[in-house]
Amino acid sequence: MVDRNGVPLAVKHSAANVHDSKMLEEMVDTIQPIRGPRSRSGRPRKRGIKARIARRGVDSSERLGRHRWVVERTLSWLNRYRRLKVRYEQRADIHQAFLDLGCAQICWGYVQRFC
Repeated sequence: MVDRNGVPLAVKHSAANVHDSKMLEEMVDTIQPIRGPRSRSGRPRKRGIKARIARRGVDSSERLGRHRWVVERTLSWLNRYRRLKVRYEQRADIHQAFLDLGCAQICWGYVQRFC
């Protein structure tokens, strides 16, 4: 899960045959609430997320996929790291650790660029 700029907020790997909608609730729950200036949590998070699938001849599919390129760009940033592009590790925890390191480097590059 990424923010509007493509900075990773949460990352978890799954099998190739698991649909994105199955992982959505888990990914939303892993993101920590934003702390206010007095270290209080923000408003409680509501999970009123609904899936929108374009119906043939009724809805336009152009509106539904207009923000997906941000996620695709972040995935291409992760593909710069060879250990993530080709999975050499058999253990899932090691691969998750490399994913976390790759996301940390993307976040660090974002902080260096804009701060």
